[in-house]
Amino acid sequence: MTTMLTGTIYDAIEDAGRNLYIKALTDIPQDVRAALKRGHDSETAAGNKTATKVMLTVLENVKLADEKDMMVCQDTGLPIYKALIGNKLAERGLDMVELKKRLKIAAERATKEYPLRSSSVHPITRKNTQTNTGQGLPIIKIDFVPDSDVIELWMSPKGSGSENMSFLRMLKPADGIKSVKRFVIECVFESGANPCPPVIVGIGIGGTSDVAAALAKEASCFRKIGTANADPQVAQLEKELLDLINQTGIGPQGLGGSTTAMACHIEWAHTHISQLPVAVNMQCWRGERACAIIDGEGSVTYPD
Repeated sequence: MTTMLTGTIYDAIEDAGRNLYIKALTDIPQDVRAALKRGHDSETAAGNKTATKVMLTVLENVKLADEKDMMVCQDTGLPIYKALIGNKLAERGLDMVELKKRLKIAAERATKEYPLRSSSVHPITRKNTQTNTGQGLPIIKIDFVPDSDVIELWMSPKGSGSENMSFLRMLKPADGIKSVKRFVIECVFESGANPCPPVIVGIGIGGTSDVAAALAKEASCFRKIGTANADPQVAQLEKELLDLINQTGIGPQGLGGSTTAMACHIEWAHTHISQLPVAVNMQCWRGERACAIIDGEGSVTYPD
């Protein structure tokens, strides 16, 4: 007999959502730290004094945030949650409406209790909600995982400097991979110093226009640096593009160097025979994200 869920799990979701918002802003992921260190070492070995100094400043920023338990950057971003729901929890009656309600409360609690600057405004009047929530916020993505009895909850606070550097182009199939590469490099040059390089370049290929944009966001915000796409051809394209991006010479904070990007991640979907949608989404050097695992009894763990 299936045991139905209790309200405890929703309290856990709310608490975890609140904690993840703060954790993402104050605790840079280990894979990002390692990539920043590699960037510093690379610029040092190349003898680029300006780039080396910039990378050292970035690393000291991270260290200071650790020591003072403070945010790495003043931009609290817009809250993005991704909930991967185990199908066994869904079978036990997990209420998706309540889950989304609790994540909204979580973002509001984090804003009030830490406290965080509110970045959420009406797009026309520019009136600030003072809660980091509002119409359509937080952004909540839900997917389901077979043979799982936990919720894997991710949070990424997407800052404006990187999010403003978002691009979409509907290429023709005849344009081919060369045009995909050309478009990505054009986006990198147009972005320049705006997304605070060294960046994570997220690319979405295929689907429809909105799917490509969502895939690019997934690639920039939630992929760990050092991971490769499961498709060998796509993984090879990731490597080729990362090399090309770092040949641009834009470098850390746009001041020159060989570390323009720490990673280039691609996510893809099948598309129409007459389409080749490509989207690009930049993530700044902080690579802010955090994860919690919540079981059916409301126990929460925070993996690195």
